[in-house]
Amino acid sequence: MSFESLGLSDKLLRAIADEGYESPTPIQAEAIPAVLAKHDVLASAQTGTGKTASFTLPILHLLASGNQARNRQIRALVLTPTRELAAQVESSIKTYGKYMPLRVASVYGGVRMGPQIGRLRRGVDVLVATPGRLLDHLGQGTVDLSAVDMLVLDEADRMLDMGFIHDIRKIIEHTSPQRQTLLFSATFSRQIKRLADDLLDSPKVIEVARTNAVAENVTQVVHPVDRHRKRELLSHMIGAQNWRRVLVFTRTKHGANRLAEQLKSDGLSSDTIHGNKSQGARARALDSFKRGKVRVLVATDVAARGLDIDELPHVVNFDLPNVAEDYVHRIGRTGRAGNEGDAVSLVCVDEHYLLRNIERLLKRDIPTTVIPGYEPDPSIAPEPIPGAKRPPRGRSGGGRYSRGGGSRRSDGGYSSRPSRSKRGPNSTTPPVLKKASSARESRERA
Repeated sequence: MSFESLGLSDKLLRAIADEGYESPTPIQAEAIPAVLAKHDVLASAQTGTGKTASFTLPILHLLASGNQARNRQIRALVLTPTRELAAQVESSIKTYGKYMPLRVASVYGGVRMGPQIGRLRRGVDVLVATPGRLLDHLGQGTVDLSAVDMLVLDEADRMLDMGFIHDIRKIIEHTSPQRQTLLFSATFSRQIKRLADDLLDSPKVIEVARTNAVAENVTQVVHPVDRHRKRELLSHMIGAQNWRRVLVFTRTKHGANRLAEQLKSDGLSSDTIHGNKSQGARARALDSFKRGKVRVLVATDVAARGLDIDELPHVVNFDLPNVAEDYVHRIGRTGRAGNEGDAVSLVCVDEHYLLRNIERLLKRDIPTTVIPGYEPDPSIAPEPIPGAKRPPRGRSGGGRYSRGGGSRRSDGGYSSRPSRSKRGPNSTTPPVLKKASSARESRERA
């Protein structure tokens, strides 16, 4: 199949050819005709499969061929969970639409609203936005969504995880009831399907890869290590194997800052990307990483989606994510566009139940290799991880896992050491308040 056979305009085909693309990916081959036919779409494809182009290309075609006498009103709205993804989608639209007289803009937090307001006043055909900042504009009356007849929810599962569902519903109230709605997600879940039932009208359902699948060209491995020796092992691997470009994920912003400083003290040039940094600082860190000026980029899950880095060979989970699905998106930063990639997870005794959740999601065990000299101490007891959901007491999980999510042995098996507690010793906040705090933090990141 070729892009010409999908019915796209000559100007789009010219832009696609400029980028060197010859044939559509599976998600593009199925989604583009459905969008062009003006169906609502519920689509799922693993990260790195060309999902962005599968909705930007047909939207540009429909906008260019439709009624242009609308005084630059916003006709297409794309909602994304993070600033990085918003910027990436805006860049893709500009790339594919460079031969079309269409205007695109993005609005997201971390930067001043003034320049965004100026762009909106000059007229925009396609708007890309994070929910929190878009609600700010709606509250100030600086944006009008009444003419929006094409709405895209990109990475919808992540937006639900970040607590944006109520913001999304508020935004949708400002759009046309007769809109075409496209819901794109890297994973399908019960929550996503319920959202689709609420928002989509007889959608075309497209699923081109197994839910929560990992690209076959990404090699995964777990290295068991004591929590206090993780940084030492990471520095050892980077130096001994001469890794020149490494994306490292931590669980917290403070942890990212601390690790980056420690790596610098080890002689490894490092920088960070997380929600406490301004958008300008995040963009500069990413640019330095892409240019090779920074060897190690340490990030929180704000970077798990939306970062498109050419030929990124190594991703390291310094901390396993609290949410198993985030593992898929983290390691999806490598092995893109057919390139080979390595995904390494440094797992201490505290994280064995998180690893169990990931392996259940993947429906497979991740190979385990102990690095000589870094064998875990079996006498170290697990400590609770704030915000992580413990497995139910008394459920073994079977096979390699012990009752209560016990300790993983250095040979890849598990001991019968019970966990200390389901909640941390300093945990006094009720679960409901914890969840609200997490949602607020997620909104701040966007």
